[in-house]
Amino acid sequence: MKVRQIEREDLAAILAIQEKCPEAAHWVESDYSRLTSNLGGMILVAVLDTATTPKVVGFAVFHRIIDEAELSNLAVDPDHQHQGVGRVLVEEGRKRLLEAGVRRVYLEVRVSNKNAQGLYYSLGFGLHSLRKDYYRNPNEDAYVLCLTLFPPEVLSTAP
Repeated sequence: MKVRQIEREDLAAILAIQEKCPEAAHWVESDYSRLTSNLGGMILVAVLDTATTPKVVGFAVFHRIIDEAELSNLAVDPDHQHQGVGRVLVEEGRKRLLEAGVRRVYLEVRVSNKNAQGLYYSLGFGLHSLRKDYYRNPNEDAYVLCLTLFPPEVLSTAP
């Protein structure tokens, strides 16, 4: 599996994955197109090489503003969940964001989405706050999680 920046041809696969994942944010094609043309936007796709043609099996959407970023959407095709795809996407995003000078990454996650919370906590995210009635259909609160990114030179001098 490799992770790369989105290409125009990937949009149909992303929309199909999002339809299979009710917990993912449901955006339309123009939302993704607008984000890719935004200097702070980054959409990564996880691609499996298959016997016939490469297949997009997951995606992560990040939006950067100065030294902070938001993980706005993360979805993995249900046939490929629990195989490390989401983890690889977030780790690659974290690496690229750190190189771009980002020091914190935020995200919202449904209070009921224990699988996603487990992934995020295992990647180093911590609970930052609670947003009441953040989600609709169904109405639900969101946890705001935060990950602090440390450059290698800071980590090498830590006690």
